[in-house]
Amino acid sequence: MGSRRASIAFSISLMLIILTISDGNAIDTIDMAVPIRDGETLLSSGGKFELGFFTPGSSNHRYVGIWYKKISLLTVVWVANREIPLVDSSGVLKITDPGILSLINGNGHVIWSTNSSRSTWVKNPVAQLLDSGNLVVREKNDENPENFVWQSFDHPSDIRLPGVKLGWDLVTGIDSYLTSWESSDDPSPGRYNYGIDRHGYPQLFITTGSVVQYRFGPWNGVRFSGIPGMKANQIYRPWFVFNQNQTYFTYELLSSVICHAVLTQYGQEQRVIWNNLTQEWDIYLAAPADTCDTYAVCGAFGSRNIANSPGCGCLKGFTPKSPKVWNSGNWSDGCIRLTQLDCKTGDGFIKHSNVKLPDTRHSWYNTSMTLNECEKLCLQDCNCTAYSNLDVRGGGSGCLLWFGDLIDIREFADFGQDLYVRMASSELAGKKHSWITVSTALTAVVLLSIAITLYFKKKRKKEECSIIDNGKEESEFLLLDFTIIAQATGNFSDDNMLGEGGFGPVYKGILKGGQEIAVKRLSKESAQGLDEFKNEITCIAKLQHRNLVKLLGYCIQAEERMLIYEYMPNKSLDHFIFDQSMPLDWPKRFHILNGIARGILYLHQDSRLRIVHRDLKASNILLDHDLNPKISDFGMARCFDGNEFEAKTRRVVGTYGYMSPEYAIDGIFSIKSDVFSFGVLVLEIVSGKKNMRFQHPDHHHNLLGHAWRLYKTGESLKLIDSSINLLNNTSQILRSIHIGLLCVQHFPEDRPSMSAMVVMLSSDSELPQPKQPGFFIPRNLWQVHSVSSKAESVNEMTTTLVVGR
Repeated sequence: MGSRRASIAFSISLMLIILTISDGNAIDTIDMAVPIRDGETLLSSGGKFELGFFTPGSSNHRYVGIWYKKISLLTVVWVANREIPLVDSSGVLKITDPGILSLINGNGHVIWSTNSSRSTWVKNPVAQLLDSGNLVVREKNDENPENFVWQSFDHPSDIRLPGVKLGWDLVTGIDSYLTSWESSDDPSPGRYNYGIDRHGYPQLFITTGSVVQYRFGPWNGVRFSGIPGMKANQIYRPWFVFNQNQTYFTYELLSSVICHAVLTQYGQEQRVIWNNLTQEWDIYLAAPADTCDTYAVCGAFGSRNIANSPGCGCLKGFTPKSPKVWNSGNWSDGCIRLTQLDCKTGDGFIKHSNVKLPDTRHSWYNTSMTLNECEKLCLQDCNCTAYSNLDVRGGGSGCLLWFGDLIDIREFADFGQDLYVRMASSELAGKKHSWITVSTALTAVVLLSIAITLYFKKKRKKEECSIIDNGKEESEFLLLDFTIIAQATGNFSDDNMLGEGGFGPVYKGILKGGQEIAVKRLSKESAQGLDEFKNEITCIAKLQHRNLVKLLGYCIQAEERMLIYEYMPNKSLDHFIFDQSMPLDWPKRFHILNGIARGILYLHQDSRLRIVHRDLKASNILLDHDLNPKISDFGMARCFDGNEFEAKTRRVVGTYGYMSPEYAIDGIFSIKSDVFSFGVLVLEIVSGKKNMRFQHPDHHHNLLGHAWRLYKTGESLKLIDSSINLLNNTSQILRSIHIGLLCVQHFPEDRPSMSAMVVMLSSDSELPQPKQPGFFIPRNLWQVHSVSSKAESVNEMTTTLVVGR
């Protein structure tokens, strides 16, 4: 009995010793006498990274790799034997003379080794895992911590940790680049590479073999010109080194967050941060970000802008080389000049602002020249087609010259660069003449507007209604009095009433010529008034997009205020998705969803001013004959100029159930407020249920909370409207739910932009994981703490609230 107790005591003591060694005194270094076997690991001195043997996903193979030690989700940042996996657990990692790290299988064969050309005879070689995640081979007694014989940072896999240099070293001959995994279960080299091209002025590329998929643009001293989102931040600092000995791009962390960049198996570079709350990786920057980033999609002298339809356009002074092919949606032939250059008579330049600079592989550069010197140098060479600054800091410096075709240009709303494209002198003269003509026309319009205003002030008793006749290419005003509109609507007969909103009732009308119109008549009881009436006229009159309703005119007479629109025969979206007697199949719902997204994108990015709608909801989405959606009701819209992104108001307007949390509670609105409303629409379109009227026997959450609960338990299929046929549509519907949840995340900075939404809807790209939606608390609690629990009206009219601060 005593011997048994002694045996148990010895076993416990031995286990404690083992645990103490493995936990408190974990090793970070191996030498020739102590290899690493399967089941054993190295742990960096600070405990951040661990090296050992692992099996990815559902694979049966074993690999040697490095991963984060302190996060719950296994994230492998480097793999040694990517091309030749181990088939069992007999592998041994050892270091040998003259300082070569080798992986040996059970048969004694070396399946991977450092075998570096830099390897020199090292007397006492060791391999050490540093707290940066870098595995190094060095002389044991060398006091210089940077004197490595070999390091894993020179040979990255698919992840770029802080300190990893992408580029080449002419002294050592090392060319460092990322290669994607083949799949999530297979770390072998995949289809995509990510590194710096050596031709011309250096650029980062994502390639498949020799084919360029995406180009980051040249470094401009602050960021790559193709990534406006790479702004100064508190997370990391990027920098670019380019000299006679080396060219590389790297970054350092400025905070304690866990962060890295990864090249996914789908060919997208993502910058991710570890989220301790959700225990997931959050994507904060990705490239390519959308379809506009596809390399050279618009061909020579073409420019890509996702807000345009079609997406490609020719630069000023250029026209499609093959018009028929171009109009079919194939833009690869690019564009040609309308007027050929004539170097002898003198050419000039047209400035293109906020662009991604063209491919620089056939460029010339100088780091010390001024922009004026750069222009003169380009003019002296008849083969020079464009120029730009090399560095945008301090007002600009350096010179980049392009020769031949300009390839892979993209337009941005902000933060792009200036490109000066060479043009024939006659094109420049025409440009000046056109500007004079436009200026003259604008002056005439202003004077005419002043005259009309004075006229109506003197003639207030003479009341008229005007409608823009959209049947002609050049709009002309038809002067109609109140009686004509009354006659068109049957004296505003209830039989012609289409519905009623916060503004007032809407009537169908038919003019004598047969044109169908919709007349929105301001109600005397309406909370909205002259301000909203004027806002809608001044706002929507300047907008032209197939997914926005067209305003034909307006009427002011005595107390009457009326807006006249194009007539939408299928009324509004809510009649279809919330009425089971008129069910829509999924393809039609998805078509509507995409159209709404494109319309919002136009408002946010491509209209003359950045416009926030503030009242997006199903009843404000009208449908034409072909069920094409058109966004309507701009009475609450607000415009921003190019430098504004959000605003505050004490007068909160909109509809509960569609308002974002920051707007409903604090009166803060931005384009991300519309993104939230769009997310609500997506979930309503999928489910056929209204957000604020949603009821469930098992909980008291609204539709957003219900969708979130189902998503977290993997039961999103239960959200789908029972009238939808899931055949061949399941993956697209589930993706739409995922996108909807991304839009309704609580914090506006977490929500994607509408440009990202359009891409997500039209592609199979990998989606980030959504966070908790706004108002994810039981409905009764939210109503107690909301500004007004009585404001949710039965017919879901637009509400106006005064928010105290």
